Amino acid sequence: MEKRILLSTPHMGEQELEFVKEAFDTNWIAPVGPHIEAFEQEFCQVTGAGYAAAVSSGTAAIHLALQLIGVEPGDEVLCSTLTFVATANPIIYLGAKPVFIDSDRTSWNMNPDLLQEMLEYRAHIGKLPKAVLLVHLYGQSADIDPILKACNQYDIPLIEDAAEALGATYKGRSPGTFGRIGIYSFNGNKIITTSGGGMLVSDNADLVAKARFLATQARDPAPHYQHSEIGYNYRLSNVLAGIGRGQLRVLSERVAARRRNFEVYQQALGNLPGLEFMPEASFGRATRWLTCLTIDPQTFGANREQVRLALAEQQIEARPVWKPLHLQPVFAECEYFGGTVAEDLFARGLCLPSGSNLTNEDLQRVISAIAAVHKNTIPTQTSLCI
Repeated sequence: MEKRILLSTPHMGEQELEFVKEAFDTNWIAPVGPHIEAFEQEFCQVTGAGYAAAVSSGTAAIHLALQLIGVEPGDEVLCSTLTFVATANPIIYLGAKPVFIDSDRTSWNMNPDLLQEMLEYRAHIGKLPKAVLLVHLYGQSADIDPILKACNQYDIPLIEDAAEALGATYKGRSPGTFGRIGIYSFNGNKIITTSGGGMLVSDNADLVAKARFLATQARDPAPHYQHSEIGYNYRLSNVLAGIGRGQLRVLSERVAARRRNFEVYQQALGNLPGLEFMPEASFGRATRWLTCLTIDPQTFGANREQVRLALAEQQIEARPVWKPLHLQPVFAECEYFGGTVAEDLFARGLCLPSGSNLTNEDLQRVISAIAAVHKNTIPTQTSLCI
């Protein structure tokens, strides 16, 4: 049986184990230690962020970010709809309400025009949201400038969920560093990983210091354990920070490998009728964290799910693009603003294996499997005559 080709697997370099061994040799195993501070500093150097706090997950970082900007029960937070559920769950943790915004076709991210319209309407009725939570999807930045302009016009903090976009650029800068707070993820499937982890960044030193305080159970400065606020066990461990330091050193290589995957797929499959790859917006450089495409079943001869199942039969993992959050049962009562762009991308979108450790043989297997689906749906001459 051929090996299973997975969607996006961890890809270790040569230095991660050295940093982990250093943590063991010095007995810095507890969730404090020199690797954490070094990881935060090095992350700022890579992204251009002012300050950073390493935490246990991207979800934890979003939770902290929302609390830091003052989201409370009953508040509303405008949020991208085409994203993983972890983006919006922390809004619910705080008793607030997500309001979802549709995507644009250019980047698949939040539509800036819809956001502007929504804020104008909310300002008119005196019901502005507490924050805007913007996602940078599948390694591509959203169009940040008009979104940030709209937020600033109404003095609404922008939080950037850049969990999928580390290594991408927007007009030469890292997405995640434009808003009040940015967050990143180092989950096992991300472009670099600490097995599990995340980072909260901001140019506001006080916000980041408060994030660290809350992430370590909000312990007051005292010789005994004293707590004046509710905190969380959200700090990243020193061991995992060591892995992150090693992974940062190969970030550019991982981006190059994933972009190469995309180029190979596009060159081999781009001419097949009915297939359209996720575009790269002119305002930035995508990492192609995942290679995504849409399938027109009428033209291609098979729909997205038929292609996914055909790949699964060949031991190849592929997944639909994110189901829009406004379609998720858990958010059925939440307000949604926009059209059907995100819904269409979900209905027709497929994510292909995209790991930076894929071999040429792996890529060829995926390409051949997709091409075979199309070939098997082409009508024969006999069928055309009937």
